[in-house]
Amino acid sequence: MRFFDVTPISYQYQGFWGSFWDLIWWFLWAFIFVSYLFALFAIIGDLFRDKKLNGWLKAVWIFFLIFFPIVTALVYLIARGKGMGERSVAEARQYRAAQDDYIKQVAGSSPADEIAKAKSLLDAGTISQAEYDALKARALS
Repeated sequence: MRFFDVTPISYQYQGFWGSFWDLIWWFLWAFIFVSYLFALFAIIGDLFRDKKLNGWLKAVWIFFLIFFPIVTALVYLIARGKGMGERSVAEARQYRAAQDDYIKQVAGSSPADEIAKAKSLLDAGTISQAEYDALKARALS
């Protein structure tokens, strides 16, 4: 007698779409996995963003994240979560300041400088009085 002949089969697999609850469980586990990946990348990004933590401690955190991933991620979020948020806010402020500086640099100068340039163009005869008035109105708005 063979083993397969006496083993009862109580569930017949109907494919991926065969059972509604199989599909629900699959989506639940996929959501948990993707959420874990987001947390993992946030933790790794925060580790390398932290200037107070030395290289050896960063290596220890990475080691534990590789070999004990869920527990280490939870411990990191509990122990260093507040600092993680503070570092994210500081980095966002730094990016905002750099963006504002870039926009000011690209946008040119103040409205007074734009009016002065337009006036010099008017005096040189390059533009008409109507064009000067339009440039002046645009600079002041």
